[in-house]
Amino acid sequence: MAEVSEILMSVLSTVRVPRPGDRVHKDECALSFASPESEGGLYVCMNSFLGFGSQFVERHHARTGQRAYLHITRTRKSQKEDDNSSGSGDPPKKKPTRLAIGIEGGFDVEQEQYEEEVKVVLFPDRQEVTSEDLATMPDVVRERVSLSMTGLLAADSVSQTLQVQQWDGEVRQESKHAPDLKQLDNGVKIPPSGWKCEVCELQENLWMNLTDGKVLCGRRYFDGSGGNNHALQHFQQTGYPLAVKLGTITPDGADVYSYDEDDMVLDSKLAEHLSHFGIDMMTMEKTERTMTELEIAVNQRVGEWEVIQESGTTLRPLWGPGLTGMKNLGNSCYLNSVMQVLFTVPDFQERYVSNIDKILDEAPSDPTQDFKTQVAKLGHGLLSGEYSKPAPDPADDLSAPSEPRGDQVGIAPRMFKALVGRGHPEFSTNRQQDAQEFLLHFINMVERNCRSGPNPSEAFRFLVEERIVCQQSQKAKYTQRVDYIVQLPVLMDQATNAEELQEAERLREEAESTGTPPPAAPRAQIPFSACLDALSEPETLTDFWSSAVQGKTTATKTTRFASFPDYLVIQIKKFTFGLDWVPKKLDVSIDVPDTLDLSALRGTGQQPGEELLPEVAPPPLMTPDVEVKGILGSHGTEEDDSLYSPLLCQSMSPVLDDSTVSQLCEMGFPLEACRKAVYFTGNTGIDAAMNWVMGHMDDADFSAPLVLPGSSSAPGSTPTESVPEEHLATIVSMGFSRDQATRALRATSNVLERAVDWIFSHLDDLESMEVSEGGRSEAGSEGSRDPPPGPRVRDGPGSECTELKKEPLWVIFNDQKVCASEKPPKDLGYLYFYRRVAE
Repeated sequence: MAEVSEILMSVLSTVRVPRPGDRVHKDECALSFASPESEGGLYVCMNSFLGFGSQFVERHHARTGQRAYLHITRTRKSQKEDDNSSGSGDPPKKKPTRLAIGIEGGFDVEQEQYEEEVKVVLFPDRQEVTSEDLATMPDVVRERVSLSMTGLLAADSVSQTLQVQQWDGEVRQESKHAPDLKQLDNGVKIPPSGWKCEVCELQENLWMNLTDGKVLCGRRYFDGSGGNNHALQHFQQTGYPLAVKLGTITPDGADVYSYDEDDMVLDSKLAEHLSHFGIDMMTMEKTERTMTELEIAVNQRVGEWEVIQESGTTLRPLWGPGLTGMKNLGNSCYLNSVMQVLFTVPDFQERYVSNIDKILDEAPSDPTQDFKTQVAKLGHGLLSGEYSKPAPDPADDLSAPSEPRGDQVGIAPRMFKALVGRGHPEFSTNRQQDAQEFLLHFINMVERNCRSGPNPSEAFRFLVEERIVCQQSQKAKYTQRVDYIVQLPVLMDQATNAEELQEAERLREEAESTGTPPPAAPRAQIPFSACLDALSEPETLTDFWSSAVQGKTTATKTTRFASFPDYLVIQIKKFTFGLDWVPKKLDVSIDVPDTLDLSALRGTGQQPGEELLPEVAPPPLMTPDVEVKGILGSHGTEEDDSLYSPLLCQSMSPVLDDSTVSQLCEMGFPLEACRKAVYFTGNTGIDAAMNWVMGHMDDADFSAPLVLPGSSSAPGSTPTESVPEEHLATIVSMGFSRDQATRALRATSNVLERAVDWIFSHLDDLESMEVSEGGRSEAGSEGSRDPPPGPRVRDGPGSECTELKKEPLWVIFNDQKVCASEKPPKDLGYLYFYRRVAE
């Protein structure tokens, strides 16, 4: 017993006490979607604070030698135990009043719905540490274990912390207009009830302007509900900035909107401003939902099936591998929908799921921060079927059997979302995002993390051929660029129900003039063929620099496919800008076919007898240290050298678009080649730079350093670019040379997190750099290597068919609901995935 106690004491003396800033993963396994509520609970390492399900904790112990784990298990209370109205004396749960989680007024984290059991377990024997065991140990060990347990239980989990950060952005600011708001002495007095819009007599969603007391209806939503925009129009006519939502006024406050600041705001003088129009704030009662309550209601909706979700139809739930639902983490449907589709593609299944054991075995010490591990974890969660089973009804007593419900246990991709969104201004938040933008963002991450080995994004990669014809010389230029998505415009003037739409618009204008509610607008019916024809139509370029005429002229650009991918993604561009530059969504129905024949859109290259434009680049953009008159070239004269930007008298430094250079580097091209591409295309964007790269990859000096005309820079040197010294030190501390760290930072616009990601994605390139003892790269080592191959694309016939269904059914995924679709609304889609088939 003494020997066992000594071993026990030795193990427990090494546990750590969490400190502020430590990442505690106590609600999700790092390698699976196990949680404290799962069978077997969750084991939290008391040294690294990583959590592991029962099937992975022994793997972690074997790899790291860690032995002490805090075992957390939670079981849901029965309805009787959890019912606050059962006379237990507990106060009723408050409804959330803020779009926040785990803080006052926010969403309840619902920990009180569970019975929690916590104990310390030692591996490999899973020996439980009892209070009697601790009592026999020295005070210092007993105190350390107690502090570690207390600290782990008290600490916010990583996912909880992220949720609070992502949601808690709804704290309203004081309006700049509130302190000195002008109020008209017009004798207007507002009654305590019976309000209606003074223009259209609408009786809900009413706003009173705090300057003149006008009561008008709110904004019209996309579906025609809400209001008729009369309060907004009043602001546009008068400039009176603040309005209060009638029906939300209570002694505690009300909804106040600032049209000028375009946001919900606070009005510290609200009681005074309301009193001006005869409203006693202290006697008012709420009769309408606040704007926050409306937003929260949207985020709490369960089982609300709109048109896209086949409302009114009883759908049959589906279970099993590949039929796993994903929890909505707060407007995360864009992520859920994209990842569900991607893991139907064999390339992603083979890369991340088929060899998941190998991926997990090779995972770094902190797998929560490893892209490959977290994607594999997500893919396995979706395809294994392990989490595709009915979720328990929280309203049911667990002792009573219940029929399976439509909701699944599903998976909550918190770690994945945090990792892929880290550092991104939009995807790191809980705001709704665009699915197409997320798809490209994720593919970009796959590209960066698959430098060696299979790259599943190749399934979507294709080449676009652009043919530009100078209208003055009739000479042509052919370029190719890489793309992953085809964007189809929506041509509203091609609607087949144009007369119906015109009549609806006439009725809407008539309703506005008479102040009556307008009728529901019909949906525009757009032929898919019209959208596809618009893609193939020549585009007129009015500001094209022609190398044939050495000046700007008009040209036409025709776009075709240079290759057809295994999977073609088509985006229907349903968003446009109105005359006021406010984005709006088009309500359209498009008859998207199940099969496409795109062979007519394949590029043919240079035509017989067609003359090409000379390979002369436009004048590059330069910035002078000392501005002088432009240096003459072969086309300049002493009187007029306006074709040329000012150059440098003694030293020349090109103005390079760092973001374009970075994008090219992330595609796998050498840094100096990327710099030259941006330089020689005059900073005209990623497409032009990519075209230059594709056309110069066989050049002997493709990856040699950029040497400017007239520059004294020696071969092998590069123009000096400042990089943050603290970022350099951080990367050097990871075992890389100063030159390697500098290169990574320059390739990623000095963004530290991206530089670290980049440097691990370019290990093969970096290892081939000859590094001297002092850490300096030998000149010419970069130029002496063979240039890497360009982006690899697959090709085949232009016949594509939809691959959106699980044979022989169409399946609808709505967060944690997965059901067989009876009437798939294919005409209302935003992104369509087609699979290439043999002719």
